[in-house]
Amino acid sequence: MKKVIVIGNGMVGYKFCEKLRAAEGGKDFKLTVFGEEPWPAYDRVHLSAYFSGSKAEDLLMAPRQWYSDNAIELRTNELIVNIDRTQKKVFSHLGKEEEYDFLILATGSAAFVPPIKGVEKKGVFVYRTLEDLDSIISYGKQAKSAAVIGGGLLGLEAAKAVVDLGLKAHVVEFASRLMPRQLDENGSGLLKSKLEDLGISIHLSKNTAEISGNGKLTGLSFTDGTHLPVEMLVISAGIKPRDELAKGCGLQTAPRGGIIVNEFLQTEDPSIFAIGEAASYQQMVYGLVAPGYEMATQVVNQLVSNQVKPFMGFDMSTKLKLIGVEVGSFGDPFGEGEPSKTIVFEDKVKGIYKRINISQDAKRLLGGILVGDTSNYNMLWQMVQNNMPLPPEPEDLILGARGKKEPQGAGVESLPDAAQICSCENVTKSDICVAISEGGLMDIPGIKSCTKAGTGCGGCMPMITDLLNHQLKSMGRKVKNVLCEHFDYSRQELLDLVKIKGVKSYDALLEDFGKGDGCETCKPAVASILASTWNELILKQDTIQDTNDRFLANIQKGGTYSVVPRIPGGEITPDKLIVIGQVAKKYGLYTKITGGQRIDLFGARVDHLPDIWEELIDAGFESGHAYGKSLRTVKSCVGSTWCRYGVQDAVSYAIRVEERYRGLRSPHKIKGAVSGCIRECAEAQSKDFGIIATEKGWNLYVCGNGGSKPQHAQLLINDVDDETCIRYIDRFLMFYIKTAEPLNRTATWLNKLEGGMDYLRDVVVNDCLGIGKELEREMDFMVETYACEWKEVVNNPELRAKFKHFVNVDEEDPTLAFQPMRGQKIPAEWGVPQSK
Repeated sequence: MKKVIVIGNGMVGYKFCEKLRAAEGGKDFKLTVFGEEPWPAYDRVHLSAYFSGSKAEDLLMAPRQWYSDNAIELRTNELIVNIDRTQKKVFSHLGKEEEYDFLILATGSAAFVPPIKGVEKKGVFVYRTLEDLDSIISYGKQAKSAAVIGGGLLGLEAAKAVVDLGLKAHVVEFASRLMPRQLDENGSGLLKSKLEDLGISIHLSKNTAEISGNGKLTGLSFTDGTHLPVEMLVISAGIKPRDELAKGCGLQTAPRGGIIVNEFLQTEDPSIFAIGEAASYQQMVYGLVAPGYEMATQVVNQLVSNQVKPFMGFDMSTKLKLIGVEVGSFGDPFGEGEPSKTIVFEDKVKGIYKRINISQDAKRLLGGILVGDTSNYNMLWQMVQNNMPLPPEPEDLILGARGKKEPQGAGVESLPDAAQICSCENVTKSDICVAISEGGLMDIPGIKSCTKAGTGCGGCMPMITDLLNHQLKSMGRKVKNVLCEHFDYSRQELLDLVKIKGVKSYDALLEDFGKGDGCETCKPAVASILASTWNELILKQDTIQDTNDRFLANIQKGGTYSVVPRIPGGEITPDKLIVIGQVAKKYGLYTKITGGQRIDLFGARVDHLPDIWEELIDAGFESGHAYGKSLRTVKSCVGSTWCRYGVQDAVSYAIRVEERYRGLRSPHKIKGAVSGCIRECAEAQSKDFGIIATEKGWNLYVCGNGGSKPQHAQLLINDVDDETCIRYIDRFLMFYIKTAEPLNRTATWLNKLEGGMDYLRDVVVNDCLGIGKELEREMDFMVETYACEWKEVVNNPELRAKFKHFVNVDEEDPTLAFQPMRGQKIPAEWGVPQSK
């Protein structure tokens, strides 16, 4: 029996073991794995989850028992220190030796630490292993601020860890932009703005000259003469291949590091292979998991005499979510490989940047960049990989089909069978379709188990889901829409379960109807479902809420919050205006009239929020829910009260409507408006529901929205009286809440609703489903149980105590800084004179 030794028990080393044991003939090898860490292989791709509650065992690629079950000798905490190529032996630091027939070097990489003076000081860490993370967590408990050197993929992952620890985060990057290998200036600039909005300070074009402090880090000094005071430093500036063993036994290494291999992953010694980040192919080291997995597969194929596909390099396209910001880069992102034309879409309001590069003849997609919205990343990447033809209007790829046209050639059905869906496991469209049609698979877990697709980085999951749905439909099977992998139910089904079973907490729902620990998809969705059903204070379950809901205020650039009291219909008394002015002056807040006829107060410290709310509540104000997926405003014109054209009292009706639906939680935010005549000064036809006065009553329009893809509301019913209009709005909103997908505006919901407006009118007006009275009763319950969330916090000392910058002390955030503008303050930009 041939003996195979694997040095390195990281993700790629583990994948080699898994592939070898799964291959026909793979059990004929004796397999021993050496790992210098105490744990079996774990998932470095999702390492940052360790800071948000995941334990070491949650990150394991497989438990220790898996190695035993597969006849693999796993030797952890044992470091190989020497290789004798003549005797074909390896020697460990414990003085033990082992013979091999084939040696697999999967030694991975180490963190690259720049030669900075003072790098040995206490408080300086690298971000690479679980032990590193434990050290960072321990030290972070006594710090308030931390810097991360490195603004690339690894550095921004480390910055997320710093944020998760509750520290003030700084990112220091030598280049002039973040993620310089993946993003252009505009894309990087938008990413920078988004991260700054989250309170992360970005320092570009900074060369660190020295880490200052007397034995313990106190700050960073840069070559331009500036200084950044911080208490902790995480270096995540790149990787260096672990090739010291190869050098020690005389194997060739690349000038910039890495064990030199040929297209079959062989070193100059035919019995020694190198895979993963330790390998250098044509002077290139691949730092992503997918190429490492492909290397492991091809080495296994050689050992078991399967057909071998030479490793000729690997596409380095990537998609990920950095601190809540979606980023993608694919193909030739900068359009440098060949002459190209560029199409760019940028929405600075919503924080979206999309760029695609197409060939000069406008027939092929070459590559692109996505920031803020990567929903079409997988399809764009497939078009590049499979050289698919562009649609007649290439801009449709990033703007979507417009004018109610159907998109052409932009679905999974248009992909060739050989299209690689999962790059980590090299799974094709054909592999998945055959597994579904011939293997009888009906769900995502089955596909994962059978094909391994989606078990790596997870970036291919949206496309796998689309492919499953398409294949099942083509087979005449019913397609079930599930919320996420932790709940085998749609949002609508979960809402029914919550109501019927009386479930009032996320943990209870997960325990009874879900699995696993949940994710960033299901937690806020379930939070919305619970709020829409029971109308209870959302802070009872603050850990599943988004940041804005958790603090009942919108987090703004610079780390402060904005406060928006409700001003129903836009009507406000002089006394209340005076109070707002007094509060803004007392707490030094920037004030602005919003587009929804309210006053927004910016720059509030988190510890000041309850105090500000208390003063506003005493003056008769309440929460405007500007932070929630709920009713925002009901805008109005002055109507017949003052306007000579007005035919109905728009202000009074707008106040009545807003006070009825205030605080109503829904799949997305809701906006309304009431116009006193057909001149439409309140812009009612751009709202989720809009009411326009007529001589006979009111016309009710629904499912409109503004934004980057504006859509006019459509007429639901005309010339109805006050009570009838309210009744139809009740039904409309509750039907929307019951049936919409998470984060779908009413316009998007209507576009997806089978039967469209005709069906919606049948349900709401004609009551074709016989649920009209039930929908009205459910709305009455919401109205009767409404309570101001701000007031609940103000009157509850336990809740009020949660509003602080730091968990263990009552100090204010010392990093908040502002600069003057037109007699007010705004968040300070880097390099601008600042004031506290």
